[in-house]
Amino acid sequence: MTGRLLPSILLPSLLLLTACDDLSMTQQKRYDVYRRADLWADGAEARTPPEGTVQQGALADDAALDDPPAVDAALLQRGRERYEAICTPCHGLTGHGDGMIVARGFPNPPSYHEDRLRAAPARYFVDVITNGYGVMYRYANRVAPRDRWAIAAYIRALQLSQGARVAEVPGLADAIPAEANPGARP
Repeated sequence: MTGRLLPSILLPSLLLLTACDDLSMTQQKRYDVYRRADLWADGAEARTPPEGTVQQGALADDAALDDPPAVDAALLQRGRERYEAICTPCHGLTGHGDGMIVARGFPNPPSYHEDRLRAAPARYFVDVITNGYGVMYRYANRVAPRDRWAIAAYIRALQLSQGARVAEVPGLADAIPAEANPGARP
């Protein structure tokens, strides 16, 4: 019995002793941030991060959220593509909040054609895409900042397309036949 007991106690004890060496970073040489360091020419230990360094937890392209791009046909086309791929399941193709999820029992999202959202600046839509709102989760990690602006521009185009008067759209009154547009000029 003692022949088996001694090795069964001795072997684990030896293994435990080998694990007791303190090789943690507390014993390594380090530099204090605000102390002088002779390693660098400027004598400062704290180093300035290289240009283009992204803070942990931040996106490198967050700066793109600050300045909206100029609205042109290419931006609207990109906005349409992204809107149809990402937003239509909830908001529908025309932005009335009648997407497919409503047919499956989810609550209606707001219509982009409500007065409240018609009066909202484009930055509001970018912020909602970025941070989410209500039951809509955030899309910051799914939609690039430039695409968020493109979607916001397309939402604005959707708002203008619904309820616009023929006279408000340049050249449209001349393109519609008189019998289809009774309010047009003779």
